[in-house]
Amino acid sequence: MKAKTILLLLLAAAALSAVYVLVRNGSTPSPVARITRDGVLVEEINLNQVTKPYSFTLEDESGTNTVQVERGRIRVSGANCPDQICVGQGWISNAGLPIVCLPHRLMIEITGGGGELDGAAG
Repeated sequence: MKAKTILLLLLAAAALSAVYVLVRNGSTPSPVARITRDGVLVEEINLNQVTKPYSFTLEDESGTNTVQVERGRIRVSGANCPDQICVGQGWISNAGLPIVCLPHRLMIEITGGGGELDGAAG
């Protein structure tokens, strides 16, 4: 009788552990926009915590970029670079394709929030 009780408790503990691991790993982290200029982190923005849309301007000797932020997404809405590729990239909302302004050495990438590519994605 005692062996059955111990076995039942061990099975219950294993089942609870498995449920905990599945629930914990199944949660998706919030998307965070990481803005870097010349490789230096300028700002991190948790895109799920944005309550009202806003914009701000990043300016240094290389140029000016206006960044627009809304809940769940971010973009460069204006820049004084010659090619405007960063503006043309539009909104991003998940990991995978960053916004890059080469003339101003600016990059906006999203971490978390799902959408990251793994080694098998190619």
